[in-house]
Amino acid sequence: MIFAGCTAVVKTQVKSVAENFIEMFDGLEDCAEREQKQKILEISSLMEEMDRKELCCVLAFHLFIVIDKMIDEKKLTLENALVLLKNIGYCKEMKYIRSIWFEEPPLIKIFQKLIINEEKKKEEKNERRLIDLCECYLLLNDEEIPDELLSIIVPCLLKIASKKDKTEEIQKEVETALLALGNIGFWELEEELYLKEMKDIINYHQKHHNLTRLAYQSAWQFFIYRFFNDDSLEEVIANKLHFAREARREIEELTRCIDWKRKKEGRRRKEAKEVRIIKRWIQTFEKFFLSCSLWNEEYEEIIGSIVRVFRASKDKYREICKGCISSLRNAAQNRDVKVDDLLKGRAVDAVLEEIQRPTLNGKIAFESLQFFTNVSRRLKEEADGETDEAKRKLEKRKIFEKMEVEGYEDLIISFHEIFYFIDKKKNINIICCC
Repeated sequence: MIFAGCTAVVKTQVKSVAENFIEMFDGLEDCAEREQKQKILEISSLMEEMDRKELCCVLAFHLFIVIDKMIDEKKLTLENALVLLKNIGYCKEMKYIRSIWFEEPPLIKIFQKLIINEEKKKEEKNERRLIDLCECYLLLNDEEIPDELLSIIVPCLLKIASKKDKTEEIQKEVETALLALGNIGFWELEEELYLKEMKDIINYHQKHHNLTRLAYQSAWQFFIYRFFNDDSLEEVIANKLHFAREARREIEELTRCIDWKRKKEGRRRKEAKEVRIIKRWIQTFEKFFLSCSLWNEEYEEIIGSIVRVFRASKDKYREICKGCISSLRNAAQNRDVKVDDLLKGRAVDAVLEEIQRPTLNGKIAFESLQFFTNVSRRLKEEADGETDEAKRKLEKRKIFEKMEVEGYEDLIISFHEIFYFIDKKKNINIICCC
């Protein structure tokens, strides 16, 4: 057995779906190529059923080293391995797992070499194999990507992502390519490598609606990561492609699609794809608020949308709830986001609601306190030409009145002690607003 000795460990840690995965994976090496393809489809379905902890557990058992060994010993064809690895990468992305195990040699080095060698071919180049290699590499790799590889991978996948056919097969191809591109992260890219093509992809969708929801979110995620290192893109993002307007519409439509109060059925409930996409949008907002500066009415409405997602998710989807609080914390930190907009969007109310939960998560508590820390600091800053002293005092009074109405007279005072403790322990420079 490939995973000999692992099943007993899994049995004590996670539910039976992981055991089924291991047993089915163990049987791959004894199958003919055609039967392997069918088993890989079944394995992929099992990965979809796994929760985040289960998939992490399975990946931790040197899965990529085992796959590399099977390829080397010709017990698994490269084509079948690519299908399997792409499905692993898709699930890893949708379940928010950092794939540290893929970075173990030799598989990542082999993929880098295969991509470069396939690109160098002239007459015998296998375009489908190159695409699969590029998608697998991006979906599974969370570390630095060499410039030589980016110059091959980005144009290759943008070519696929630019397909406009609305057939289910093409939409899936486009979705996978954009999902992979969205996982490039913060690595810098020359605008010549992507800007025109990605603008065209988003513009075309806004007119013809040819992308899936996941594909569209992934296209924006790719753009926001580029913006983090190149603020010259904000004019394109804000005023030409209307990120705020589009993002708000997407998450509000997704919010209406989800039964937020649905109870678990039996031992597990497969998470709806819409829930996963909302998680990705909230993560994108977290990154966006760190750098945005062209604050306008479209952006103001994002605050309200985040608060609505927070209220819908806070009882059943605590991970989304935490992401919402983190996004609001980053918004409060950004000097271009007006404190008054946080009030109008009911962000202050939302964070206060979270703090008074009887079972408050420690990480969410810290994010919530940081939100008020950021608001405190902003209220203490000198007026900037748009906000005069009278308006600043009015905003400050509104915030404290909300806290008093909710019964937070004592908490206002205790914030001083909490901030002082964080300042001493975390080396954070905090200025309270009294």
